[in-house]
Amino acid sequence: MKKRITVLGSTGSIGINTLAIIRDNPDKFEVVGLTAKENVDLMEKQAREFRPKIVSLADEDQAERLKKRLKATKIDVQSGEDAAVKVAAIKETDMVVSAMAGSAGLIPTLKAIENKKDIALANKETLVMAGDIIMKKIKKGGKLIPVDSEHNAIFQSLIGNRKNHIRRLILTASGGPFAKLPLSKLKNVSVKEALNHPKWQMGKKVSIDSATMMNKGLEVIEAKWLFGVDVEKIEVLIHPQSIIHSMVEFTDSSIVGILSYPNMKIPISYALNYPERMESGLPSLDFAKIKDLNFYEPDCKKFSCLDYAYEAIRKGGTMPAVLNASNEIAVEAFLEKKIGFMDISAIIRKTMDKHSVKKSSTLEDILKADQWAKEQAKTYVSELKKA
Repeated sequence: MKKRITVLGSTGSIGINTLAIIRDNPDKFEVVGLTAKENVDLMEKQAREFRPKIVSLADEDQAERLKKRLKATKIDVQSGEDAAVKVAAIKETDMVVSAMAGSAGLIPTLKAIENKKDIALANKETLVMAGDIIMKKIKKGGKLIPVDSEHNAIFQSLIGNRKNHIRRLILTASGGPFAKLPLSKLKNVSVKEALNHPKWQMGKKVSIDSATMMNKGLEVIEAKWLFGVDVEKIEVLIHPQSIIHSMVEFTDSSIVGILSYPNMKIPISYALNYPERMESGLPSLDFAKIKDLNFYEPDCKKFSCLDYAYEAIRKGGTMPAVLNASNEIAVEAFLEKKIGFMDISAIIRKTMDKHSVKKSSTLEDILKADQWAKEQAKTYVSELKKA
């Protein structure tokens, strides 16, 4: 039988790659649901090609346009911020690919888990904000397969091994576009420069997070919840070639990792087809042509966001949600050229400093902290604009 797939965030980078894999394997998969924020043209194209049962756009005006365009089809078009929740929970789905950008992905992913769907998780904010809640709920039914190349590599490396044999998890990072740029020059970098990632083709939000290394900080928090290890056992190493996608060191000092050329289709196809593997159509590594595999420690004076992420998960409770929310607002402001690149970390720092952590946090507490942090960060953005 074909595996029935719903893609949350189908018009983003992960969503597009997911649908490309499904397109190439029509005997293995079918699409039953798609969601996006506002890209009506691409959503129409995807809907006409894959003929899902239901689609949604968060932007209500764009959703109305989509309804008119798809009127001759039998596709159910939903609209509004909550529409993705409905799509995530439809009974026909076997697996939900959670690829929405930012905190918006939390509630739809949670709803899919509550309905015991298997989750291919590319939305790291879900675990950053509510890792404890998510991991407790996933134990009641369904599988959670990480899609991020780093966590996917660790997931694979741990198969057949015991958790109590883990000495450390090593998350690799490309270093982003500013790995070699002096700290003194970061203040004046442009949006275009920050989006110019040297190895990966990603959405704008993730690309900026990579440039600040917040992306790796969020991955540290995500890894803590996914693999149930203390954060002190999670390390980050800059690996400019992006060939080794992360590693696990075990108590006997042996290290296991996953290697491939950087291409998101590999971890996506693994998650879609788990526990089986399938042909990717991508080239094999040619070790004879790989001249160097380099590693070095990140500079946290230059990339303070990584330190902030470690601080947030150590403080726990609502602090990771505040870290994430303030980062979302600051990145959005930078992309809109309202603030400078170094202002991103400054806004996060000020928002975290002002927050009173609620240690034992419910979903309601997390959502309140998320909203509070967004409003607080917007205030700091306004202050910087006036300065």
